[in-house]
Amino acid sequence: MQILYILRTIAMYVYMFGYMLLRYGTLRRAEKAKAAGDLETVRQIINYQIPRWCRGLLKVSGVRMTVEGVQNIPASGPVVFVGNHRSYYDIPIMLAALDRPHGILAKEELANIPLLSRWMNLLGCVYVKRDDIRGSLQALKDAAAVVKAGDSFTIFPEGTRYKGEEGGVGEFKAGAFRIAIKTGVPVVPVAISGARALFEGRGNIVHPGNVRVTILPAIQTAGMKKDEQTQLPEAVRQNILAALTRLDQTIL
Repeated sequence: MQILYILRTIAMYVYMFGYMLLRYGTLRRAEKAKAAGDLETVRQIINYQIPRWCRGLLKVSGVRMTVEGVQNIPASGPVVFVGNHRSYYDIPIMLAALDRPHGILAKEELANIPLLSRWMNLLGCVYVKRDDIRGSLQALKDAAAVVKAGDSFTIFPEGTRYKGEEGGVGEFKAGAFRIAIKTGVPVVPVAISGARALFEGRGNIVHPGNVRVTILPAIQTAGMKKDEQTQLPEAVRQNILAALTRLDQTIL
């Protein structure tokens, strides 16, 4: 059986980069459109290709994903999506599960991966170096600029993958929430359950599994008092923890 999991892992990597190679012409078309200021063409390409790539990645990995709460995403205006982070799979999960793909605050190492980084640039991702305080502050400013320009953004406020007990989450850093507070847009919490068992919990070998994603009601930040702003990270963390408790008890 182990050999089948190893073969699935190989297939996952082949698909991951093979898709991007096959869509290289589309990537160049999107980059040329961006250079020409044709952002509508860029959006059309991104909104079609990235979810398609992510859903294919999940399918090749044997992932069955259930999403609930899409109606909680505000119908108009940008938001900041805030999700818990247990697995590398959280990124394609978020890109496939939301209303459409949105830019992500990502670690700077991803900026060095050929092709992938170019798609991420088109998506509006912002890279951050975790041990560089000045660089982190600039990354938050860059992310706030994306939201201010009218695009939603996705953040994992733990700053790194949570390696504690299943069902838990790490500390939610306040800096991530400043983007929403500074721009006055809603925060939309997202709880992801089951992702760790797909890869990290299996010795970095892909195993099929079920993932449950719950998009929780939006939290308005416009007009928030100072004490409410201070309490926001922990309030969102508790909302996600409560959802994870329910999801982890029902996941198959």
